[in-house]
Amino acid sequence: MKALIIISHPDKNSFCYNGIFKEIQNNLEDHVEVKVADLYHESYLRPRTELMQKFKDWITWSTHIYIISPVWWFRCTPRLEVFFDEVFTPGFAYDFKSITKTYGVPVPRLKDKKVRTYITHGAPALPVITVYLNSVKLRLVMGVYTFVFGWKPSLFTKTKQFWSVPFATDKKRKQYLQRVKRDVLRDLDKHGL
Repeated sequence: MKALIIISHPDKNSFCYNGIFKEIQNNLEDHVEVKVADLYHESYLRPRTELMQKFKDWITWSTHIYIISPVWWFRCTPRLEVFFDEVFTPGFAYDFKSITKTYGVPVPRLKDKKVRTYITHGAPALPVITVYLNSVKLRLVMGVYTFVFGWKPSLFTKTKQFWSVPFATDKKRKQYLQRVKRDVLRDLDKHGL
């Protein structure tokens, strides 16, 4: 097991960074080799070809990928979106297979990767799931992950959402972190670690 943690939050005191990321890192680092792509503590100045190549190399190297991001304006952070655009590129993360002259389907090239995603919301679950049809998770899983990791029902269950994080009690935040810890320990257990 080789783990890549992708953290996409600029504030090291945030729940994403100081909570979820640290929980994953602390539970993994004594057992497996870990690399960290800290997207807000890397230079995103152009040209960033070398940085994106480093991230591609880390994706190739990894067996398990943990992605952490808050939701801002119904999408992941801008740096994570750039990561998706510039790392999950055709020829590296997927290819298109021609079906007809004007139609093709994506063929994922990273199907062997195990992926867990943790996204935090400032909003409560009810309006996001009902009024907005859980568009953030749907877009992430169906619009990004199926292209690069293939269609796996587990991508839905392994993409966890934590609700009303700025307003959550310490007890609720601890419950969220317990879910993260259980996931990581489950991954380690599957590999006999």
